[in-house]
Amino acid sequence: MAKNRIKYICSNCGHEELRWMGKCPSCESWNTFSEELIEEKKSSKKKNIGEGSISKLDFESQQIERRIKTNIEEFDRVLGGGLMPGSVVLIGGDPGIGKSTLVMQAASRIESPVLYVTGEESANQINLRAKRLKVQSQQISVMTETDLDLIINAIENHSPEVVIVDSIQTTYRPDLDNAAGTITQIRECTAELMQRAKKKHCAIIIIGHVTKDGAIAGPKVLEHIVDTVLQFEGERSHSYRILRAQKNRFGSTNEIGIFEMHEDGLREVKNASEIFLSEREKEITGSVVTSSMEGSRPILLEVQALVTPSSYGNPQRVATGFDYRRLSILLAVLEKRANLRLSAQNVFLNIAGGIRIDEPAVDLAVCCAIASNYSDKYADNNTVVIGEVGLGGEVRSVGNIEKRIQEASKLGFKKIIIPNNNIKSVNGKYQIEIVPVENILSALNRVLN
Repeated sequence: MAKNRIKYICSNCGHEELRWMGKCPSCESWNTFSEELIEEKKSSKKKNIGEGSISKLDFESQQIERRIKTNIEEFDRVLGGGLMPGSVVLIGGDPGIGKSTLVMQAASRIESPVLYVTGEESANQINLRAKRLKVQSQQISVMTETDLDLIINAIENHSPEVVIVDSIQTTYRPDLDNAAGTITQIRECTAELMQRAKKKHCAIIIIGHVTKDGAIAGPKVLEHIVDTVLQFEGERSHSYRILRAQKNRFGSTNEIGIFEMHEDGLREVKNASEIFLSEREKEITGSVVTSSMEGSRPILLEVQALVTPSSYGNPQRVATGFDYRRLSILLAVLEKRANLRLSAQNVFLNIAGGIRIDEPAVDLAVCCAIASNYSDKYADNNTVVIGEVGLGGEVRSVGNIEKRIQEASKLGFKKIIIPNNNIKSVNGKYQIEIVPVENILSALNRVLN
């Protein structure tokens, strides 16, 4: 009989210890260690090891790999043009965000045999969802199983081009004593599926649960094993969903796909800028339009700010869709460089539409929105504001300036505020007035009426 012993693994970084610890010494996260059983295998005699296959790069015989199209344009863009045969794609997201809906709709549009393996729902529940989503594809085979050996046998016998595993947390290897969903099971099952994908030259999509912090459950080594990691984001209270690539060995990690949730499933958002600005009020203080680059596509967004006097000692600083620490820095810059007394004011900031923006190109629009509401002056409705704000109050240049200008011009805006150093990068002629600014004071004078 093999002897079992216990070890403890950090669910955040995969660090192993022989005893439980409250704080991980590697990643310094708290309460992330979980108990795992490991089997002590008997040592075997060393076998003769031959030489593995070695080959040189042959640039002349290289061919462009055929990708498997999901025929969902937003999904294919994030993947880099479609599913790559022999790859494993991991999709994570909050419960109920629409992960299973997305892969079911993708499976219905793939023009190749698809094996849908579910460990969380019955075949009847899958059929009900397919009926709700109006799926009529005859290429989908459904398998309700959690035993990895049976799943591998099905892949070997039916040879599907695409395999969907929903979810990896319910899948287990029967030769391991650990329960399904533990770190060891997740890691070993994913590694086995990766080997099978390379051998059978099929694409495997894995759905993964997330922790309370929003990270994909399991150690980081899980994300290193797979070829592509996609995060499905969005608030349940908002209808918009964003598919974002965090890792992609066969494409760019800068692309995003935007979807809108409806009763009959997810629909692609072709013109995101027009959608996000459709409910914008025309005559209101604290509203400024900016342009953010999401991958290779520019998106126009509305930045909303509300400034009110504080009745307590510590004023509130609340940001939705924007980094709180970055907001604190911009408030300090406005107080020091623009003489706006905001230290005793509550400041509430919101990026309309439920989208989150991390790039610094929206700094200037945030400052203008706050100044507009604080001074009770309207911002020009036909103006788009772009620029990074430095600690000295200077407006710094941003990337992809011409794409941003083209998007603003296409949607009918009359003026665009850009950093002064970006004006030399503008080569084309546009039907929009381009106004370069050097510092935050000149920008406020141009934007506020």
